[in-house]
Amino acid sequence: MALTAEVTPSRARPLWLAGALVVLAASMVAGLLGGAADISPWQVILQMADWLPFLTVDSGLAPIEQGLLYELRLPRVLVAAVVGGLLAMAGAGYQGVFRNPLADPYLLGAAAGAGLMATVTIVLLPALAAYIPAAAFAGAVGGVFLAYALGNTAGRSGGTATLVLAGVAVTSFLTAIQTFIQQFKVEELQRIYSWILGDVGGGWDQFWLVLPYAVVSAVLLLLHGRMLDVLSVGEEEATSLGLRASRVRLFVLLAASLATAAAVAVSGLIGFVGIVVPHVVRRLAGGSYRSVLPLSLLGGAAFLVLADLAARTVIAPAELPIGVVTMFVGAPFFVAVLRMTRRTAT
Repeated sequence: MALTAEVTPSRARPLWLAGALVVLAASMVAGLLGGAADISPWQVILQMADWLPFLTVDSGLAPIEQGLLYELRLPRVLVAAVVGGLLAMAGAGYQGVFRNPLADPYLLGAAAGAGLMATVTIVLLPALAAYIPAAAFAGAVGGVFLAYALGNTAGRSGGTATLVLAGVAVTSFLTAIQTFIQQFKVEELQRIYSWILGDVGGGWDQFWLVLPYAVVSAVLLLLHGRMLDVLSVGEEEATSLGLRASRVRLFVLLAASLATAAAVAVSGLIGFVGIVVPHVVRRLAGGSYRSVLPLSLLGGAAFLVLADLAARTVIAPAELPIGVVTMFVGAPFFVAVLRMTRRTAT
């Protein structure tokens, strides 16, 4: 079932953007306040105030506690925000390109392809570690292409489920290859499995690595919001308005794959963010991609920051992989969306 051909107008877009910014700010503050270490929330707030320019505040925290906040919690919150925003925007972009409400980086094979190429680089080509994002990008594009090509072999009659099943098949196949390659470095299996289940705790190096790719992909996707709105009304209508549909799809596909690859390269495989957030955004603010894309960016960032907070605190002092938390939320949500889609199709 394709996405509805009629674009739902954005409802009070500036208000939704302001609200999303408030939610994101609140989630980031919560991410800094929460954790296994027993630090006074008030002292954490004072320390955050001290980070502001032209403001000096004595938080009363010991140097080791200040280091924990600045070197561990702060970059972790920032990486979670960037990765969550990228995955949510990529999901919205894929849904716009394929006009399919179940398109998602994790389900389409993009995340698996990026993960496979990143693993190949880490395990077999460690000297090229600086090119992990580029390798992941190539893998993400390849994974989506395989899923789309396989889905097309069933023709149009397969509907929504066809592309999803093709993505699942491609994901399973690429994950099997990835698992095989991992056996070449058995001593690093724990590190690799931790990466597969999602990890945003790599520190400032991880944040600075993902930031330039995040900026480029986010800007490209945001610039194509209006064009995705035109595409959503139908191919013939878009062509009659002078829009080159194939070029728009290519640019959005590449931008969404770059976002997925950047996220996977630094955080591993984190599923369902690209389904949960865009669907919530459409329910609340309407279906225009001029609203869906920026709100998905902000909503995805807030969602993953809160998911990481849950991962750090639910079984503290131990820690859950963040991918486990998103699956707990995303799997039931995916079933609900699939049921609604099948109901609409009938």
